[in-house]
Amino acid sequence: MRHRRLTIRARLTLLATALSAAAGAVVVATTYALVAGTVPASKAIARSTSSDALAAACRTALHDPTADANLREKCQIAFKAGVQLGAQTQSDTTLSHLLTFSLVTLVAATALMAVASWFVVGRVLRRIQRITTAARAASDANLSERVALQGPRDEVYELADTFNAMLARLDASFASQRRFIANASHELRTPLTVIRTSVDVALAKPSPTVEELGAMAVDVREAANRATALIEALLTLARTDQALTTREPVDLATVVEDVVDSVSHEGLDVDVSLAPARTTGDPVLLERLVTNLVDNAVRYNRPDGRIAISTRTDEDADRVVVTVANTGAVIPAGEVRALFEPFRRLHDRTGPDGFGLGLAIVDAITTAHSGLVTAVAPDSGGLAVTVHLPRPAAAPPASVGPGPTAVAVGRG
Repeated sequence: MRHRRLTIRARLTLLATALSAAAGAVVVATTYALVAGTVPASKAIARSTSSDALAAACRTALHDPTADANLREKCQIAFKAGVQLGAQTQSDTTLSHLLTFSLVTLVAATALMAVASWFVVGRVLRRIQRITTAARAASDANLSERVALQGPRDEVYELADTFNAMLARLDASFASQRRFIANASHELRTPLTVIRTSVDVALAKPSPTVEELGAMAVDVREAANRATALIEALLTLARTDQALTTREPVDLATVVEDVVDSVSHEGLDVDVSLAPARTTGDPVLLERLVTNLVDNAVRYNRPDGRIAISTRTDEDADRVVVTVANTGAVIPAGEVRALFEPFRRLHDRTGPDGFGLGLAIVDAITTAHSGLVTAVAPDSGGLAVTVHLPRPAAAPPASVGPGPTAVAVGRG
């Protein structure tokens, strides 16, 4: 049979009571020893059976100058013995009373300590119980519970604040996850609806022509391509949530050069300034990061607009920096950070084939590489995104080798 363990309240009360009783016992023993040490030890004195007769004789001899000298000597000895006996009796009585009163006081103080400890511990644990209640009430569907703790800003108060902050982070995380799932479902539903509608239209006709079937196939193909692109973007986001399994030396200047050559930028002026920017990481993810930045700058630009791309090494911060800036519509400063949330698109930055995942993937890849991404929206319009990534520990200095190169890419 499993015995029921004492509650933490009972254990803390017993511990406090035991410590108090032990401390009180030490005080009583020390006090008794100190007091007993101040009383001089006396030899045992035998009581005389003729004490009354001797006392009467001594009183007579005290007033009789001619009394026997031997009697006077005996009286003096008897007087000293009486004084010693009285002092010994008084000291014994005092020590006995001291010990009795001390033990009674110790027992009473221990009992009061037990009662006080029970209530004090209960009061402290009552605040922790509120945290326990809030934790039990919290769930993935309800993370709005908070611990309304009153009292001084002690360790328990800090624990409640930390717990409330954790609930707030979890609430925001679950809300973001629900938005992500809802947006992903909506984005996937769109191409599937197009596919189903195209097929239904073709099946509704008894004898569809070759041209009609061809048009249906084109619509289905475009919808399938859109769904595939979305799924690949979602897989990239999922991949960045995991720890990097591949770390190789990568020069972001080379990556930018390759991406600029592969991305279509017809009608835009592209200025590229490349300096060595060596880091380590997953080459595929880093190429996707640069691709998304350039693709975002191209898609959300204005006609006859401009794109500026640069790479460099910040020796002081021990970081490599990639900056991609474009011209475009004016973006409110308060909405810049929201662009890095999944499926978040401004009404004036919505392209026909965009999902709102480009900058979210950039942010996720940067975080996976222990980097930092920042964005600034100039008053004249457009967006400048800067990615900071750590340099490898044994990377050669950026000044070694060829200097910065400036490449001006004209309108495509």
